[in-house]
Amino acid sequence: MKLEQSFTVDAPVPVVWEALIDVERVAPCLPGAEITGHDEDGTYHGEFKVKLGPTTASYRGTVKIDEADAATHTATMRAKGTDKRGQGGANATIVNRLTADGAITRVEAVTDFTITGRLARFGRGGMIEDISNRLMRDFASCLQSRIGASQPAPSGEAVTTGEAAPESVGSADPDPAPSAAGATASVAPAPPPPPPPAPAKPISGLSLFFGALWDRIKRLFGRGRR
Repeated sequence: MKLEQSFTVDAPVPVVWEALIDVERVAPCLPGAEITGHDEDGTYHGEFKVKLGPTTASYRGTVKIDEADAATHTATMRAKGTDKRGQGGANATIVNRLTADGAITRVEAVTDFTITGRLARFGRGGMIEDISNRLMRDFASCLQSRIGASQPAPSGEAVTTGEAAPESVGSADPDPAPSAAGATASVAPAPPPPPPPAPAKPISGLSLFFGALWDRIKRLFGRGRR
């Protein structure tokens, strides 16, 4: 199955690019996902948990960025996982391409994937596409908040220190007159550290199903009012 999706982030392309190719940074933005380690070749190991009714399906897999072209801001990622109980799995190739859209960044994502086992039930009737779109919206919102939290404060926000400028140090005049050289220095405050990732919680398959179903109903009624 192939999905073509897009979303926007209110940040410059270079900033969004650096975030998207940092697997450990963006993984917490996908509910139920957790990075558990990585190899020297850039392969990341992790887990993905989905709550299906009273039971939780756990998948163990790997993610690796095969190609990352900084010139075109295009990255190809491959992911695969298997159910810990041996009841199916999934493989996916995701190609992300970033372009500037005025002051914001548009991310075009093309995903080619196959699913077997318990998760395959969501592929019936196009439901997997609706669920993926819902997850993509949540991912974009989380990415926006993380990028915003890691951005430095505007240059206009400065704090005044009590230190004199270097030119005024060692002056022969014991009581020098105020001058531009003796003005206090303004230093921009250091940006606050990004919030630590919350512990991964299993994503609810039922909540995704009914959420996607509700999105479909709203679209149908929206068409009827035209």
